Order: sequence, then C-alpha cells, then structure tokens
Amino acid sequence: MSEKIINVDHDSFQKAVLDSQKPVLVDFWAPWCGPCRAVAPVIEELTKDYEGKIEFVKVNVDEAPFVASKYGVMSIPTIILFKGGKPVQQVIGYQPKDQLKKVLDGALAQ
Repeated sequence: MSEKIINVDHDSFQKAVLDSQKPVLVDFWAPWCGPCRAVAPVIEELTKDYEGKIEFVKVNVDEAPFVASKYGVMSIPTIILFKGGKPVQQVIGYQPKDQLKKVLDGALAQ
C-alpha cells in the first residue's frame, strides 16, 4: 500500500478525516473482501493524480466497526468522500477509476 494512503481507526478518524482541511476519500474495506482488493490499485493510482488536493485513508471495518456503523456502511467496499468534516458523496462496490475521478472532480469543483 502506498505511503500516501493512511490506515485509520476509531481513535484516529477524527483527526485524519473530520478535521482535515482537504477533502478526504475514505475506503471502508476488509482484507477478506475480494472487491476491496480489486479497488485498492485504483485508489493507489488516484493518490498520484490528486496528490496535494485530496487525502486518502482506509478504514478496516473489522478493526473499526463503530466508524463503519456511524456512517451506515453495510457492504464493502464503500467509499465515502468527506469535505469539511461531512460526508458529501458515497459509492458502494467496485468502481472503475474514471467513475471515482468524477466523484473527486465534483467535490473539488464545489
């Protein structure tokens, strides 16, 4: 995993996501989830495309179930984009890079 993607848990979520000055893409995942493993390289590529503009974090739902529950994550992968400490967009399941770029570009344009 890229050093540009931060693993967060219940204790570090507030600082890494909610207090961030930049938009934050949060990937809710688990190591046993096939589609989660499939989307990981896509997110890795996006870290290069949006370096300095968007922060990228991963939340392992097995290790941080309260965070996942708080944001209504029922299936994984779920990707939620936070801006100003609030969720502004959510996608569920594997998404190709161009689809995720639309989400990120939309958030940056606001």
